[in-house]
Amino acid sequence: MSSILFVGAGRHQRRAIVQARERRLRVVAVDRNADAPGLRLADMPEVVDFADVGAVEEVARRHGVDGALTVSADRAVPVVAAVTERLGLPSIGTDVAHRMTHKLAMRRTLAEEGVPQPGYAAVRNLAEGRAAIDSVGLPAVLKPVDSGGQRGVFRIETPGDLESHLHSALAESPGREAILERFVDGTEMNGIVVARAGEARLVTLSDRLRPPGIGFGVGWIHLYPASIHSDQLALAERTAERSVSALGLRDGIAFPQLIASPDGSVSVVEVAARIPGGQMADLVRHAVGVDLVELAFRFALGEEVPDELALPRFSQPLAIRFLTSSPGPLPTGRVTRIGSLEPVLTAEGVVQAETYLVEGETIRPVRLDGDRRGYVIATADTSIEALERAEAATRLLEVEVE
Repeated sequence: MSSILFVGAGRHQRRAIVQARERRLRVVAVDRNADAPGLRLADMPEVVDFADVGAVEEVARRHGVDGALTVSADRAVPVVAAVTERLGLPSIGTDVAHRMTHKLAMRRTLAEEGVPQPGYAAVRNLAEGRAAIDSVGLPAVLKPVDSGGQRGVFRIETPGDLESHLHSALAESPGREAILERFVDGTEMNGIVVARAGEARLVTLSDRLRPPGIGFGVGWIHLYPASIHSDQLALAERTAERSVSALGLRDGIAFPQLIASPDGSVSVVEVAARIPGGQMADLVRHAVGVDLVELAFRFALGEEVPDELALPRFSQPLAIRFLTSSPGPLPTGRVTRIGSLEPVLTAEGVVQAETYLVEGETIRPVRLDGDRRGYVIATADTSIEALERAEAATRLLEVEVE
């Protein structure tokens, strides 16, 4: 029986761990949170902070794992790369992992390869921030260079905004470094690219809709297929594949995020080397019939990844509507009662739905990815009709708050 190491065992990893066990893989999982849901499902759970690469390597050696992976956790990508590289297991390599998790390294590499992207500048202090505004311009987006989940991400409209938010952005960066990027208006899109033997192929391209206000960076609606057309769509597809190749990923799953501007151009927001969170694996499975988790297992174990598993088998329009509070369908406040999910699951067009709500928690206005407290996935003949079905289904969940 092959053994596989999960670096991180949170909610996003849980379903992949279940699938690994169904595949008859022996699961070793590490997470610093002893209550992480994935640890309860693992054959060999280990309470280990995965920021400690040496400790994770020791676990991997002790259990003799045949491969390692992570799902959704961007900070775990360099750890997986380092451990697998040291143990001689299938690996994307530490250099690639660094370029695909450190936003400055990513931007510099894309610039060297001529991949279109927003203007940017490094920011480590207020003086550099002011200089960055002069070179990048406003509006802009301030973010840590090495964090995720929309933590420490702010839209900067004025120099005063930078002064207000720089400390918070730097605080979310383990390296105490931020990046200021020119804000690019347009249609934001999520891409899923599978690289095999150095050839990057786009699997899906979907619209990523964001709420207004302070949570502007959180994807709260996904629509497949992407709404752009003709020449710009072809350009977006080529740009997604080029960005992955430029960053050096030869074998694995990549998550490029793009913006299609009204002038017909396409820019790369960033590129991750992992299965993304936000139900993107579910989107790909329902939309085109590709199982990203199965592909991740095969890459981690060095198994063949044939065309019949890696390429789309059909194309089904769908929408994912996340359960969020203001703005969104959930009320704001301390939860006192959660109704049955059954009416949502049986609503027209709904193929999958889940809620993470628990009584006693406080629902807050959407600010971070973690403020998404569930989701509904619906299909239809068009993505717009699918969204209408998903929106209608979200209103069937009864949630009472104080």
